[in-house]
Amino acid sequence: MSALAITLQAFFSDRLLRERHASPCTISAYRDTWRLLLRFAATRTSKSPSALDFADFDVPLVCAFLDHLEQDRNNSVRTRNARLAAIHSLFRYAALRHPESAATIARVLAILPKRFERTIVTFLTEPEVQALLAAPDRTSWSGRRDYALLLVAVQTGLRISELIGLRQSDVHLGAGAHLACHGKGRKDRITPLTVPVVNVLRTWLAECNVNPPAQLFPTRTGKLLSRDAIERRIALHASTASVACPTLTTKKVTAHVLRHTSAMRLLEAGVDPTVIALWLGHEHVGTTTIYLHAHLGIKEQALARVRMPNTQSGRYRPSDTLLAFLESL
Repeated sequence: MSALAITLQAFFSDRLLRERHASPCTISAYRDTWRLLLRFAATRTSKSPSALDFADFDVPLVCAFLDHLEQDRNNSVRTRNARLAAIHSLFRYAALRHPESAATIARVLAILPKRFERTIVTFLTEPEVQALLAAPDRTSWSGRRDYALLLVAVQTGLRISELIGLRQSDVHLGAGAHLACHGKGRKDRITPLTVPVVNVLRTWLAECNVNPPAQLFPTRTGKLLSRDAIERRIALHASTASVACPTLTTKKVTAHVLRHTSAMRLLEAGVDPTVIALWLGHEHVGTTTIYLHAHLGIKEQALARVRMPNTQSGRYRPSDTLLAFLESL
């Protein structure tokens, strides 16, 4: 085996697992990055993955791999940068262990993440939420499961990985009803439940076989729902709901959009952004400011407070159709 292969194995077993005690999500993300990169490099160099060495991973190859992610695999810039971070992590680990490859390692570490535009978050309005919740066919088992899952996602704002990981034992429906989840960064948190959600979950649990360690939202065979399966179900119900609510056709509804929707509903209810950050499990309160940027109503309220005295309220409206056209450009 090459020096890279030995270093890669040590990186996962010693650095990530033993020294840093990395979370399973981090391990999976780094594993997938290197699996993709090794296959890409093996194709480009006509070598087997275990025969590849540091000299094979020069800057042109790594940059070609990053372009491959965006152009061929249709990954976002965020995903590209996350893959680059995983590559950098391995090369930093290797820097002091393989000084003979220091030049190649330094050049790869000098590759910068790609800048990207930060778009305003997408979220659902209340009519859109109600249309989406009405879409699942609750006469079927899968429809009742999907209805419970959508309702929990909208009310709690859990990440898709947290929804997948929910077990029956995580549901507490007594006094102070809440869901317990093990979230991103190995942080445990609890999220309170409203009465309608409690009633739906109580009915759903009564339908399931009582088994506390079992998944809360399983497949028909009792196995774990995958990310793709959940996203497909959400897309299916969003398509159905768009018949009753046409505005849904303009939005790509995903599990993360439901998380954004939960945050916006809390913001519209007047909940402090600090509390919303705790609710969503954000590492930093500043992350929650994306919802302030997306909420036009809050900005309009601020504008009303700072209006100059002796001026009329309201927005500027052009008085002429030609001026209106120019203003629209």
